[in-house]
Amino acid sequence: MKTKSNFKTIFSLVAMIAIGMFVLTSCQKDDDNNDNNMNDAPKSIAAIASADPQFSILVQALTKADLATTLSQSGTYTVFAPTNDAFNALFSKLGVSGIDQLSAEALRPILLYHVLGSKAISSGLTSGYVSTLSPAFAGRFVSLKIDVSGSVMLNSSASVSKADILASNGVIHVINQVLLPPTVADLAVANSNFSTLVSALSGAGLVPALSDPAGRFTVFAPTNEAFAQLTSVPNDLKPILLYHVLGSTLYANEVTTGYAKTLSTYQTHPMDMYINTASGVKINNSASVVLADVVGTNGVIHVIDKVLLPPTVVGIAVNNNAFTTLVSAVVKAGLAETLSGMGPFTVFAPTNDAFQALFTTLGVAGIDNLTAEQLTPILLYHVVAGNNVSSGLINGSIPTLQGSSIEVNVGKGVVLNGNTNVILADVQGSNGVVHAIDKVLLPLGK
Repeated sequence: MKTKSNFKTIFSLVAMIAIGMFVLTSCQKDDDNNDNNMNDAPKSIAAIASADPQFSILVQALTKADLATTLSQSGTYTVFAPTNDAFNALFSKLGVSGIDQLSAEALRPILLYHVLGSKAISSGLTSGYVSTLSPAFAGRFVSLKIDVSGSVMLNSSASVSKADILASNGVIHVINQVLLPPTVADLAVANSNFSTLVSALSGAGLVPALSDPAGRFTVFAPTNEAFAQLTSVPNDLKPILLYHVLGSTLYANEVTTGYAKTLSTYQTHPMDMYINTASGVKINNSASVVLADVVGTNGVIHVIDKVLLPPTVVGIAVNNNAFTTLVSAVVKAGLAETLSGMGPFTVFAPTNDAFQALFTTLGVAGIDNLTAEQLTPILLYHVVAGNNVSSGLINGSIPTLQGSSIEVNVGKGVVLNGNTNVILADVQGSNGVVHAIDKVLLPLGK
């Protein structure tokens, strides 16, 4: 009996030890699995960069610009991460020895230009423009051009050498060049669809002006296809190119129907383009904006499908649907060629409503009921020699091309012949100026 009892005791001890070893081994495996899971958990973008020697300069730059903490926190980012070699190439280009010679203020917009505010893995990238986190004028952000037609290219210069390094707060794509936030000139250079425009700007000596960091520009940029539509190219492209540029930044949501002053001038006066937003955005009743709000550090580009030519006084009327009756009358009277000549001319242009009031007074249905002989003296009575902008008008009589004079009264506005108001002044063309009026002027005795 005693031997049997001892056997039971030994068996129980062995069983307990076995169970204990099983439990201990299981716990150890659970601990190992937990450690492995912790090691496998995605790190933040900043942590991944800090652990990779090829990004040591990037990490120094992020730290100096006080951006490392941002990229360590929760959020969703895409970082196009330049390598040390990319930074060293930049230092050589800038003539500096390293990060120590660049201020935090200089680094911050550059680094933010490499960051998108959303997660974009390589399979989700498409060719086109995206907004970075680098700040631009009036609360906007500088645009980055992505091209995925071959390998992924940024601004036609930097290549993605390794994609899709996933992080807890986004994704990293390794690139071989540091990207500098572009001016509107740089944006044009970086897009092969603007090669003709860039060549023309360079030939006209306008690239430095549009590269001015202190500038505020809006560029309506014709594509290569738009330039190819030109049947003839003037020798002097500078006035045409400047006609595509406004001296202020006008984003798409700020565009309204009306006239805008360009940087192209006639007798020192800025020439106007007519913007119509009734259906999309059309310029001078011909060119359409096909892509808006490509944002640079000193302005914005809106892509257009035709080259804009500075209009004559006739062209100004043709470009604005408020003057369709006037255009019909000028054509019927055979005056379009004359008023498209050298000039300069000042045209007091009656609107469609003004003509309709005249037709009612005359008891006719429209232009078709008036002969060219009847129309010619009336139309010429609205034309004065010279480029007479409103600020140069004074009280008194001014002779017209018809022979009779118009009485001008300048006060709070400009009034003609005592009862006709200038309702829109100083629409400047390439051979004169147009002032819109609310009545048709009739020569004395008409």
